[in-house]
Parts: sequence; C-alpha cells; structure tokens
Amino acid sequence: MLKQETLISTITKEINGDYLIAYNEQIAKDIRLSGSEEELRAFEYIREQLERFGLTTELTFNEAYISLPIRAELEVEGVPFAAITHSMAASAEQLNTVLRFVDLEKMKMSLVANDDTANAVIVHGLANWPVIHRLQQQGASAVIFINSGEHTHEMIVSSIWGNPAADDEDGYPTIPVLSVNQADGEQIKSMIFASDQKKASIKLHTEVRTEWVSVPTLIGEIQGTVDPESFILFSGHVDSWHYGAMDNGSANAVMVETARVLSLHRDSLRRSVRFAFWSGHSHGRYAGSALYSDLHWEDLHENGVLHINIDSVGAKGATNLGLANTMAETRSLCRDAISTVTEEPFQGSPFARSGDQSFWGAGLPSAFMGLSYQPEGWFGWWWHTTEDTLDKIDAEHLVRDCHVYVAAVHRAASSVIIPIDQRQGVQTLSDRIAYYTELARGQVDLSVLTDRVELLQVLMDRFYERIENGPLPETSVQKVNQIILSLSRGLVPINYVQGSRFDHDLAGSHSLVPALSGIEKLAVTEVGSDVFFRLKTSLVRQINRIGYELKQAVRLLEDYEHGFASK
Repeated sequence: MLKQETLISTITKEINGDYLIAYNEQIAKDIRLSGSEEELRAFEYIREQLERFGLTTELTFNEAYISLPIRAELEVEGVPFAAITHSMAASAEQLNTVLRFVDLEKMKMSLVANDDTANAVIVHGLANWPVIHRLQQQGASAVIFINSGEHTHEMIVSSIWGNPAADDEDGYPTIPVLSVNQADGEQIKSMIFASDQKKASIKLHTEVRTEWVSVPTLIGEIQGTVDPESFILFSGHVDSWHYGAMDNGSANAVMVETARVLSLHRDSLRRSVRFAFWSGHSHGRYAGSALYSDLHWEDLHENGVLHINIDSVGAKGATNLGLANTMAETRSLCRDAISTVTEEPFQGSPFARSGDQSFWGAGLPSAFMGLSYQPEGWFGWWWHTTEDTLDKIDAEHLVRDCHVYVAAVHRAASSVIIPIDQRQGVQTLSDRIAYYTELARGQVDLSVLTDRVELLQVLMDRFYERIENGPLPETSVQKVNQIILSLSRGLVPINYVQGSRFDHDLAGSHSLVPALSGIEKLAVTEVGSDVFFRLKTSLVRQINRIGYELKQAVRLLEDYEHGFASK
C-alpha cells in the first residue's frame, strides 16, 4: 500500500479546475434564499452530480424558522437614503421619531428623551445582536448601522441558534434594524451634528418576512471499507445572500469536486465520508445544521468522527491560509493539509460560536470553517453584498483550496489511527482551568479539576506514546480509535459547550470552557452579595459536571493501560 503522503499527492492530482469553475457557475447562477425554488434547483443540481459519482444520496425537508428581509425605506430630515433591513429584525409599518448618534464605546446614558419618546440611534459597525440588545434595553426605538465602505452587508440579527425552542424569546430584536453605507452614514451624522440638540427627524419603514418554512438538507455518502458506520462529516451551506458565488457557491463546488475525486479512490477510505449540504445558514442562523444535529444526535454522537466545514473559499486576493479555524486537537490535521499547498506558517484561529458549528454538543471535534482569507484576515469587501459574484473567484485559488480539503478529508477518513490529538485538547483545558483558578482567588475550589487534568495529561501522553511506537494489530487499532472517539465525547463539550449537550448555545463570541465563564463575573462581584452566591452555586454545579466527565476520561485510559499490561 502506498504511504499516505504519496497517496494524498496522487489523489489531489485528480482535482480538475475546469470542473470546479463549472460547478461554481451552475450553483451561483441564482439567488438562493432559504426555502426558495432557486435554492432547491441548486440542491438538485448538486444531488445529480453526487449520484453521477456513485454516492448514495438523500434529500429531505424539514420546517425551519426563516427570516427574509424584504425592503427598507429611510428618510432623514426629508432626505431619502438607501438602506437595507436584516433577517430576524422587527418590521415597522411607519416609524416617525428622532435620530441620535451614539458612540458605543462611550454610551452610558439612557436613550429615552425627556418627553419619554424613544429615540432611534445610529452607530458604526455591522448589524449584530449584542449591540441591538444593549440599545434596545436602553430604550432605542430603532437602530441604524453605518457599514464601512461603499456597500451594505446583509446580516442576521438574532442570537438564537437554529430553530427557537419554547423558552427562546429574548434572542430576537423587537425593534427595526437597518444599515446604510459609510458615505450616507457620515452625511446622516453631519445632519445630526448640525442641530443644536444633536438630533434629526427620521421616517422609516421596514418589512421582514419571518416564518416557518420547509427547507432542504442533502446528504451524500461514500462508504468506508473497514469501519463504514464511522463517518467524517464534511459540510457547507447552499443558501446565499444574493448570488453568493464565494459565499457559498465556491465552497459547494469544492465539496462536489472532493466527492468526485474521493469516489475514484473509495477503496482507500477506512471510514465513510458524509457530505452534508445545508439550507437556513444565512436566513435562519444555522437552522439546517442545527436541525440535522437535533434529528440525528445519537448517530452523530456514536458514529461521527470529525466535522470538517467549508465556507467562502477560492476568492481573488485570498492569500492568507494561516488563520484557518481549528480546535487544538485538530490543529495537526489542518496544518498538514495546508502544508500540501503552501509553506506559510499555520497559526490557526479558534472557533467563534458561528458558522454551522452545530455538533459540539454531540462531541464532534471541528476542523476548518473559513480557510482562505484576504491579507487583512477577512473574506473580502463583497462578503454578504450584491457584489458577491463569479468575478470574485480566482480559479487557481479555488483549486488550491480544494487541494487542502481533499487532503484533510482523505487523511481523516483513511488514517489507520484517527488523526485527532487529544493531548492538545487536554492542554487547552488545563490552560483554561489555570486561568480560571487564578481569577477565582479561592472563592470557588477548582482543585479537583486541576488534579484530574494533570492525571489525564500523564495518561494521555502514555496512550499516544504506545500509538506512536506502533504498528498495532487491527484489534488494537479498533480499541484505540474507540478511545479517541470516547475522549472527544467528553472533552469537546467541556471545552466548547456552556449548556446542555442536547441544546444549542447562543450564537456570538465564544470562550473556552464556557461553563466556567461565570468566574469572570464572580471576580468583579461583591463578595457576600446575592449575585455572588447565585454565581457560586451555578459554578459548583458546573465544576461537578466537568469533574465527573474528567473522571470518566481518566477511567477510560486507566482501563486501557490495565488491559495493555495484562497482555
């Protein structure tokens, strides 16, 4: 059998740049709103390609909470300005009020005027829920965002991940939200500052259609030859803002070409590769992937090995691959895949709570989301605008990025030992617990976590030392891989999940070991206050949860050592 590096080199030579461009053109020829006929045509085209390559496919439909911004009208002091509204924002038939500028870094005062009439406010930045929520609580009747540059960027302005549950009410705006471009925003600000009272009269109208919609999910699979029930989940969304040639037509093209290339070498795959195409990413806050997690949680938990995600690849000017998203335990997999196309040092970026990362609760490690970025670390000025068209795609970059994904997916599916380095996941946990211990200053006892992590690190080092001293017989390989997966089931939720592993945490920024993030609040709370004791109670319960998960991991590795020693 060929060495894996040689085999990957052979396989990636099969990538066809002309095919990639053809897929991209076909998928991005329509605007693909979630649940629309145009989106379904793209799904059906992708399905046709996968079946041509011999993949088994399944196209299913489920109800998702989808929000489509229809139109926005804005007048300031009688002057009309172009504006857009956003998914999940409130509609407003007609709102006549006063507009003030707010510097978010300096905002301290209430936004309610002396006559108790709520003001609208205009601020800098991309539309986002944390700012909207903050201003809404301060009394704002509408929020207008000034985007940088010539274009306005489509956004979804809720924090609820996927479909809302019975108690999900506070994560949606109750006020209209708009965006204007930079030039218009500055003109509006000048009109405000020209007034002695630093305000201007405005009239606005917004229409947002938010409802339950049937959306598609497409699954295509290449069966593994040794352990077919175990699978690598390779996913990307199909829905788009406008034509979405980069976001996410180029990524869909890479997925299709990866399926074609791997189908030619299916005999080299130990594990199955499951290609998943989502709807509801842009207009439902990752509704498609969240639905799949909800409906297939047990299969993901028991058989999922790794989630590899792809978004917005192959763009012109996208020369930065060193910031690709990775978990600590998947860093070497990402680094090795990227090293097949560039000698650029791989720094890697931690995951935020975004981008179809719906499988942390089920215990799947994640690799990639964004891969190739502009030098300044962004997808490009055309992201989420009307300008995301085929002329933004660089054919050579698209082939390069496909090369990386084919290498990563193939290595994950074909390696004898699953290429997840749990030592790095434990190190991440150890570092974070040390940070929380210092911050807690003895107000909560984290010693049980510290002790168990230290023991786990020792056991983990010995576990991987035995693996690296291989080769192992097939029966031992199966046992080792099952241990690696079992460790993921405990460590991924500890490092990445705040609430229940069966729910979905809110979208937004993410801190490692989020269940202990209350220590940051505890550190600035008055000792002995009601809030202090409530925080402490919650933290003790989370310490119990994490401590018990660590105990199971320790037992797992100790049992393996005992079995190894008895042979």
